[in-house]
Amino acid sequence: MAYIDLHTHSRASDGTAAPAELPRLAAAAGLAAVALTDHDTTAGLAEFLAAGGETPECRAVPGVELSCRFAAREIHIVGLFVDPASPELAEFLLRQRRNREDRNRRMMRRLALCGYPLSPEEPEFASAPDPSNLGRPHFASALRRRYGFGDNQEVFDRLLGHGRPAYVPRVLADPGTAIGVLHRAGGIAVWAHPVYRCRDDTAFLRRVTKTLVKLGLDALEGYYSLFGPPETERVMRVAEEFGLALSGGSDFHGANSPRIALGTGCGGLRVPEELLPLLEARRPHER
Repeated sequence: MAYIDLHTHSRASDGTAAPAELPRLAAAAGLAAVALTDHDTTAGLAEFLAAGGETPECRAVPGVELSCRFAAREIHIVGLFVDPASPELAEFLLRQRRNREDRNRRMMRRLALCGYPLSPEEPEFASAPDPSNLGRPHFASALRRRYGFGDNQEVFDRLLGHGRPAYVPRVLADPGTAIGVLHRAGGIAVWAHPVYRCRDDTAFLRRVTKTLVKLGLDALEGYYSLFGPPETERVMRVAEEFGLALSGGSDFHGANSPRIALGTGCGGLRVPEELLPLLEARRPHER
């Protein structure tokens, strides 16, 4: 059986691999398809798709991951099969990046007040292909180098995680708006790691899914690096209940998440290739 990975990140957002590396890495891992789903940007897709043309044994799927707000919680919507040239998607992502830039300025001020000032010229910031798309992993790497933290997780635990002194919440999109933009860009909408932050909250999973289905949700991510069989089974039951497709991916970030490998996650991830045509059948022009 062949396997796929429909949730990965490159250095165009908060990963460390170049977009062109991903198809080659995926082909070397024996994957039949890989999707690049960087946070709030499609900047790496042209390079990714061009490299995908050199690895016909592994299909390159263009995607994006959008951060949204549902009530008081942040949820992520992965778009698959999107058109990178969509003007509406480009405008939406520009607004997202401007919100991110404002948040980063506020985090810099909070870090300085905490005694950990950073400069806009930090190498971790300067090396990013899109400076407007810096995220907390970039800050964590800079803080680790400058102030001797053991690893990025320690930085999150002490400074940048939810409720920590330098944490600043983001202004996030409405999921209905995000799903509509993805559909009009020719893609489908997948709720990513839907039980990632609330592993035992089946009621939350069903409640949010019920709302998102009304907004046009196409699929749930049932296979994920941090899921075991109970989480996958729970998501599969809810997907069947609401008539949704299933997706899956590792959430690969390269060296920024060294425990998560492309295609296999923490070692046991296997996303069946048979899911891909079922997902593609949900594209707007296929309905």
